Amino acid sequence: MDAAIWVRRIGKESGGLPNLRTCGAVGTGSAKYIRPLTTKAVLKHARSLHQKKFRELSGGFLVQGERSVRELLGSGWPVQAVFATEAMARVLGLNDADILPTHEMDRIGTLESGNDVVAVVRKPHHPEMSGLEPGELVIALDGIADPGNMGTVLRMADWFGVRRVLCGPDCVEEFNPKCVQASMGGFLRVEVHRHELVPKLQELRSGGATIYLASMEGASVFETALRAPAVLVMGSEAHGVSEGIRALQSELISVPRLGGAESLNVAMAASALCMEFTRQRLAR
Repeated sequence: MDAAIWVRRIGKESGGLPNLRTCGAVGTGSAKYIRPLTTKAVLKHARSLHQKKFRELSGGFLVQGERSVRELLGSGWPVQAVFATEAMARVLGLNDADILPTHEMDRIGTLESGNDVVAVVRKPHHPEMSGLEPGELVIALDGIADPGNMGTVLRMADWFGVRRVLCGPDCVEEFNPKCVQASMGGFLRVEVHRHELVPKLQELRSGGATIYLASMEGASVFETALRAPAVLVMGSEAHGVSEGIRALQSELISVPRLGGAESLNVAMAASALCMEFTRQRLAR
């Protein structure tokens, strides 16, 4: 579907959303929902954003749930449309939204529950990732396939003030609905850049960054004097980082294991490592 038809001059030309409207029928004799002013094609397009190929084709993605949409609407991001139940529209104070019955909202949203409000958003365009700033920490992700883990990493990065995350091409898409939801608003503040990791890491190292590779064979992060600017490279729990990245000149660090757990998932390990980066930075 042509994206220009879908936006219906929302945001792109008029700078706003459509006026509050109702659509879909409810019980017999009810006049609350007059007629479906939101076309079937528009609703079909919103549902299509469940799939990656349509998100890539249209340049849009979904943000769902009261908390995430509330943050989104206060962020200044380019929102194309907002769909909500009448009750949630009142809770959020929405004057510009498409009002839908609950059963229709459940078709648009992907959550098991809480599909009371769903926004369609344009993907952001970040500037090309260049060299690191003094003291900056960047997280690089290699082969992260689980969208929940990816979203949790973005949430964690947001907590520790990591502004940029570098992803290899085989990482799960950050606009996957599960990733957006797990990030808890982190997607709004953390830039995700996608590059072939080996040449990009070489470039950043040449610019003065220290490359740290999270590995169970590495030295304890708590006994390592960490330097910045730095890139912290994390691989998947199942496969670790690729051989190409392992061949780079980097420093191996780990979270020491004191118990019997076999491993940490990428979000847990990244959180522990970022905490030590933060502790050492604040102690200087």
